[in-house]
Amino acid sequence: MATADNQDALRKILELTRKSSLILLVLHLYVTCRGFFASLQLEHPIFDALLQKAALTGIFIPPFDAKFFSFVLLLISILGVQGKKSTKLKAWVPLLLLMVGVMLYWSGELVYSTALEADIKHMLYIIVTVGAYLMVLAGATLLTRYLNGYFEPDVFNKINETFPQEERKLVSEYSVNLPAVYKLAGKVRKSWINFINPFRAILVVGTPGSGKSYFVIRHIITQHIAKGFSMFIYDFKYDDLSRIAYNALLRNKGAYNILPKFYTINFDDLNRSHRCNPLEPSTMLDITDASESSRTIMLGLNREWIKKQGDFFVESPINFLTAVMWFLKKYQGGIYCTLPHVIEMMQVDYNRLFSVLRTEPEIEVLINPFVSAYLQGAAEQLEGQIASAKITMARLSSPQLYYVLSASEFTLDVNNPIDPKIVCMGNNPQKQQVYGAVLSLYISRITKLVNRKGMMKSSLIFDEFPTIYFNGIDSLIATARSNKVATTLGVQDYSQLKKDYGREQAEVIMNTVGNIISGQVLGETAKQLSDRFGKIVQKRQSLSINSNDTSISHSKQLDLAVPPSTIATLSSGEFVGLVADNPDQEIELKRFHAKIINDHKAIALEEKGYQEIPKARDIQEWEVMENYQIIKSQIAELIEKELERMMDNPGLASLIIQKA
Repeated sequence: MATADNQDALRKILELTRKSSLILLVLHLYVTCRGFFASLQLEHPIFDALLQKAALTGIFIPPFDAKFFSFVLLLISILGVQGKKSTKLKAWVPLLLLMVGVMLYWSGELVYSTALEADIKHMLYIIVTVGAYLMVLAGATLLTRYLNGYFEPDVFNKINETFPQEERKLVSEYSVNLPAVYKLAGKVRKSWINFINPFRAILVVGTPGSGKSYFVIRHIITQHIAKGFSMFIYDFKYDDLSRIAYNALLRNKGAYNILPKFYTINFDDLNRSHRCNPLEPSTMLDITDASESSRTIMLGLNREWIKKQGDFFVESPINFLTAVMWFLKKYQGGIYCTLPHVIEMMQVDYNRLFSVLRTEPEIEVLINPFVSAYLQGAAEQLEGQIASAKITMARLSSPQLYYVLSASEFTLDVNNPIDPKIVCMGNNPQKQQVYGAVLSLYISRITKLVNRKGMMKSSLIFDEFPTIYFNGIDSLIATARSNKVATTLGVQDYSQLKKDYGREQAEVIMNTVGNIISGQVLGETAKQLSDRFGKIVQKRQSLSINSNDTSISHSKQLDLAVPPSTIATLSSGEFVGLVADNPDQEIELKRFHAKIINDHKAIALEEKGYQEIPKARDIQEWEVMENYQIIKSQIAELIEKELERMMDNPGLASLIIQKA
């Protein structure tokens, strides 16, 4: 027990042991170098007589002589030394002293093999032996002051923040498996990031350059195509992901019973774009489909309206667009039910437009408020309701957009088992607000068609998801799992998602996804992810040094597995995250903090051999302009024919508005 009496007794024993060691060393030197001491007149007859009797015990006969026992007693006395710990002391200093001291102590007799005079030899032997004795004493004492590995040079606590991760490759019919390496207690180990249930959605987060596309999304594309998925890709920087998908399809034709057809939508290069009408009449079953499409296109063009849904001056333009859209759907079986026709019809003057729209009973509820405002002379109110819609939609009045949107070369049911497809839609960062709104309409229609029972497995990939507006993404994630629809969302930052979708919708998206993988992110995003990853047991050490003693304590406590500061300093290709599992394939180690391994040379070689996406057509500019003029003339003709029909029909003539 560390009581004062016991410590005092131990100190006295150690002092006695060291004194005994010194006495034996002095006796050894006196006997070995007696001639030298005699020359200095340091001998005495009585002392010599006592030594002669002591010699009878064999204490001066090697190897177990006085020198040996002096060294043993010295070591015993050192065992109880408790030096004041020093954080600055290097281990090599006491170890060097000990090593040199031991070597000199036991090799001092070599001086007698020299040709020096006897007295000089004796003097050198005494100096070497005493010096070696003191070096051993000093080295051992210093060694007790060394902190012998109590504190590692781990400034950022990286060793404590490591934790076991999944090292098995868990493969399933739908899984995405990414090879990686991670550190555990200072050692590098191989691991696997297993997205065995992609139908619970995958959220890929990371600032530009963190490696979202190169390390994650490209592998989701290639591995899903290799497993026979139909696919839709929103390719923000067209054609980066589209080329990967096209060449992956060429390599994996054998993965499909019916080979999917490859389609692209590209408004910048019509020769490499297919045509598709997102308002295909056969897919719009009731007026709610028109209402949903109207909301998507209007909110896509006016992103600030997303946070103001429900306001009068937001809902009115949406209702007006819905009315026009549904009228064209009902008119002659929907022959003019396209977005370009809708845009052109919205530009017709109020007298003629309202008169024609009133002939369709199903939109009477939607159109009546506008007609009443117009008839009662509330021009300012009417302009507030409709002008914003007309001006907004007029931004889409482009011959290129009209050409792509006015006819259909394929349908949007990408996971139709009879007619599977891989559809890539490209945006342009310089024109993302206009193109993004149209693409949002495509996406809204696609997700409605793929989320049905009895369809084949499909993968929906959205690169830079916040650049489009998708109303109902939370519903898709929540309900599409049972219909084998895997959703991948690429997001730079939570704040970006919050800015474009509003706080409530952004929180729903972040909290609905089952799989999340994040590269470097900062601020609130890093903090939110860190809280999601939870805490692990970590070792803690503390050191207290005062003038008399050094105190070292060890403890364990729960602390963040991946702190926000760690997420904010991740290198490119280094990711943290969580994976979701299945009831029949459970994953105990769901968290990961690893560096994904890409074979850069193999990928570069593969990309060199990529085939270009084939042209869809060779089109001349005059054909595009002719299509543009035809759409305008068709709407003008529709209005004239409807007005003539109304005038010839007494029952409809009363609906014609004559106000100037």
